[in-house]
Amino acid sequence: MKNSRSEPLTLLDKIWNEHVVVQESDAPAVLYIDLHLVHEVTSPQAFTGLRERGIKVRRPKRTCATMDHSTPTVNINQPQSLDAMARVQLQQLRDNCAEHGIKLHELGCETHGIVHVIAPEMGLVTPGMTIVCGDSHTATHGAFGCLAFGIGTSEVEHVLASQCLLQNKPKSYEVRVEGELPIGVSAKDIILALIARIGTEGGTGHVFEYTGSTIRALNMEERMTICNMSIEAGARAGLIAPDETTYAYLKERPNAKQGAAWKEQLARWSTYHSDQDAVYDQHVFIDVTQLQPMVTYGTNPGMGIFINELIPQPLQETNFEKQQTLQKALKYMDLDPDSSIEGHPIDVVFLGSCTNSRISDLRKAAQLLRGQKIAKGVRLKPGEYAISTSNRNFEGRQGKGGRTFLASPLTAAASALSGKITDPRKLMGG
Repeated sequence: MKNSRSEPLTLLDKIWNEHVVVQESDAPAVLYIDLHLVHEVTSPQAFTGLRERGIKVRRPKRTCATMDHSTPTVNINQPQSLDAMARVQLQQLRDNCAEHGIKLHELGCETHGIVHVIAPEMGLVTPGMTIVCGDSHTATHGAFGCLAFGIGTSEVEHVLASQCLLQNKPKSYEVRVEGELPIGVSAKDIILALIARIGTEGGTGHVFEYTGSTIRALNMEERMTICNMSIEAGARAGLIAPDETTYAYLKERPNAKQGAAWKEQLARWSTYHSDQDAVYDQHVFIDVTQLQPMVTYGTNPGMGIFINELIPQPLQETNFEKQQTLQKALKYMDLDPDSSIEGHPIDVVFLGSCTNSRISDLRKAAQLLRGQKIAKGVRLKPGEYAISTSNRNFEGRQGKGGRTFLASPLTAAASALSGKITDPRKLMGG
């Protein structure tokens, strides 16, 4: 549906309007989906539903599959080390992709990897697209100016069958980020600071659009980290308008268009931005010059503080429900209010996940680790503490009874060297 209105539009408006197939009053829109990403955990039931109804995948060429959840952490080519359910899930994905002619990035092949990492690397993601996957962190791809969001298993089946999805349009939420990032502070700290500020439900019903000079200065991997964790603040998705940084990244991707075709594509991509006077439903402003490395202390990503701050006192929380939630979180984490989080011993350091496992993340950590050795005793058992670059820290997220501190790759690497939560700025001259 092409927009015929003259009023200024947000980036969300533009992408949404271009993809609406049918919009009836008082009903969700039928939204066309450009790219459907699937993996082995949320797709088996969907394919079974198609089979039972005698339906084929509508557009297999717009579907891409990889194995990225029930996979070995070592010896990637040896799934026999997995439990029986995981092996069944992997085989079902192989069978389903073969039956429906869907491209599968198999365990151990050159292009295999985390779905939200390999899709951009392969050039499957471009500005203005709608992208879905049975995975909440599909929001990652919004870094390219795409409306990308996670869907449930029944919706996976709908997209496989029709290449469309019933959706209510979310509201818009501008997150303006300004200033030059201080040394030792990264994109992960920006998004953790946002979640700590507005809470894990602050973005409910909205799509974040990240704007401002700080966002423009980030590389694509950093932008993906921020969009990835939009969901942790309750948002449906995250969006960043494409610019020269986006185009330079896409120019290097496999199958990128050349010559006149590339110029034509650029002209279209350059329209994907919010108009100057576009009106957002909500706004928030972040000045990163005041930002420091962030670390979570509780059991959701909103429980985060600057690394040199004290762990909050639940009794200072005026909302009784929030007070109880904080007390429960600190009890699980075995942390005392008003104590320092910096210097707390850790047992495990995890550098990875769809949030922070791109090559640029690993290189940052490697630069800090080069020529040094991790502290003795840093290793995951119930009750142990992990500092992690992942996106979630709920009870048992990294093993039964495990306790997780979320942080940036720089903070995680610095902590690995000392065996305790460490401010990376102390190792970087900041």
